[in-house]
Amino acid sequence: MINTRLATRYAKSLLDLAVERNELEKAFADMEWLQAVCKGNRDFVVLLRSPVIKPDTKIKIVEAVSHGRTGILATAFMKLLIKKGREGALPEITHAFIRQYKIHKNIYVMKLTTASPVSDELKDAIVNQITSTTEMKNIELETIVNEDIIGGFVLQAGDKLVDASVMFDLKTIARQFENNDFIYKVR
Repeated sequence: MINTRLATRYAKSLLDLAVERNELEKAFADMEWLQAVCKGNRDFVVLLRSPVIKPDTKIKIVEAVSHGRTGILATAFMKLLIKKGREGALPEITHAFIRQYKIHKNIYVMKLTTASPVSDELKDAIVNQITSTTEMKNIELETIVNEDIIGGFVLQAGDKLVDASVMFDLKTIARQFENNDFIYKVR
């Protein structure tokens, strides 16, 4: 079960400590690496969530995996999670930390969904258009290919959504036909 409140609190604590110790960039790199490890190695996550494996063993395994790859702060943070019995939430904590880091640095993550892959020139043009017309200056554009939208694009930034896809237009037309908007009501 994912506990987002727990993950958010631990991530916020780590972020605040990293800012205080002036190690924010290193902590961010470490959390990105840990997130990649958690996504790429299901056995590692299962090991962290296992109640059978003793905390001392988990600490030794985490030290062996992260030795030379993470900084002192991230290693101490993982040991703290294990001692508190919260190591199973590591994937969620890394995700929450990366999200909070981007908010702290005013980096806006936008998702662009298209029916076919988009060229780098078009991505740059979209980012330039957004930065010139809004107060958002640091934009990280994620592209997703979804053939179901048929054509056009869907741009999502936080809770804002611009749906200029052909599928959206077709659904709108279908709703109009369902409501009989094209048939005049005769008395």
